[in-house]
Amino acid sequence: MKERQHDNPAPPEEVIDRVWELADKIDICMLTTWTGKEQRSRPMSARPRRDENAIYFLTDVSGEKNADIEAFPTVSLAWADNGNYRYALISGRAKISNDRAKISQLWSKMDNVWWEDEQDPTIRLLTVVPEHGEIWDSPNAVVSGAKMLIAAVTGTAPELGDNAEVKM
Repeated sequence: MKERQHDNPAPPEEVIDRVWELADKIDICMLTTWTGKEQRSRPMSARPRRDENAIYFLTDVSGEKNADIEAFPTVSLAWADNGNYRYALISGRAKISNDRAKISQLWSKMDNVWWEDEQDPTIRLLTVVPEHGEIWDSPNAVVSGAKMLIAAVTGTAPELGDNAEVKM
């Protein structure tokens, strides 16, 4: 797909608002780390807290990603709502901690799938502080499909929605 340039890009604050909104609505994201040789991605349940300028994850003390983050703390988080053609990306600095109060605060019943309770000593907190954000946001699947069909017939690049990048 060709990227199109915007004559009137959205104001940075609107883009930041939309990045946070999509991250909150979509929940599961792909967390990508760097091993020093290759990127590694895995799905994680994100707990975005805009008022704290952080995205939190509960993770296990023995996770391979922990060593990646300690050596190379810059990570990427990607959310995809394929059914609605909405995507968000955040890159930022990550750190692993044993903040028991924050772990308890973030705990949900779904976490019982991985741990017995929030007191489990193997739980760690992964915190990502955003530095850059990007969105790809389309009106809806029907409109996008029609625009792609028209583009295929006319040989032009479809305008599928907004793409914007912002420093957070």
